[in-house]
Amino acid sequence: MGKGQSKPSLLDQPWRNLPEDNQEDLTFVKDYEPRNQGANHLRILLHGPVGAGKSSFINSVDCALQGRIAGRAPTDATTSTSFTKKYKTYKILKGQDDFYSFIFNDTMGFEKETNTGVLEEDVKLVLEGHVEDGYKFSPSQKLMEGDKGYRSAPTLDDKVHVLVCVLPADKVSLTSDEVVKKMREVRITASDMGIPQLAILTKVDEACPETKEDIKDVYRSKYLKEQVDKFSKLLGLPQDCIFLVKNYGTDPIMNDDNDVVILNALRQMITFGDDFLNNP
Repeated sequence: MGKGQSKPSLLDQPWRNLPEDNQEDLTFVKDYEPRNQGANHLRILLHGPVGAGKSSFINSVDCALQGRIAGRAPTDATTSTSFTKKYKTYKILKGQDDFYSFIFNDTMGFEKETNTGVLEEDVKLVLEGHVEDGYKFSPSQKLMEGDKGYRSAPTLDDKVHVLVCVLPADKVSLTSDEVVKKMREVRITASDMGIPQLAILTKVDEACPETKEDIKDVYRSKYLKEQVDKFSKLLGLPQDCIFLVKNYGTDPIMNDDNDVVILNALRQMITFGDDFLNNP
């Protein structure tokens, strides 16, 4: 390819602009406090199929904010079933004794088979704040009022304020109809509750060689744009609510350009969630 020629797999102009650096988004995240004084934090729920990168995204946010590799949310690269079994809350340390004003919740992944993976009914209960931290999901029995782990009177802090669907960028077309149905069921419930929703497509470096070479090209990739289009039609989310990220994990070296992509997605999650918190 001659000098000055663009790669045929990349668009001449990005279909979404990213900040030049991460400073503005980093400052926004560090300074964020819920406008609703009745809330102590903003709760972000991640959901999606097994192996999508939900736990890895939590770790990646932790990395970007700490400025070092972190791995508090357990992950496993070898299992074909959900490594996350419990409803788990993650706070990210800010300084010595303080935490950021947003928290993540990780769930067991959706699976194709009926008696495996998290039940969509349990994820709906999570949205409403009825599931206590540490509850172990059962693929065969949904949580009921009176069960251990069921919270009968959730507060605003217990409820989910923004829902984020997570899916690998190279698996959009391979997602089973059964898993899509479960994700749509959760999405409809969240919509009925007024909870804002976004999505992240992970593993962009595995899906697109140009992005693996330079993460700054993530929103110039023709292939990744096609996957966003497909995912938008699959789940019904607007394209401007779908973000592309490369999680830390395969490459244990901090990268400022990678932080830009992660923090840009995180800022939008916080913005959407705070709008909901301010008008629940």
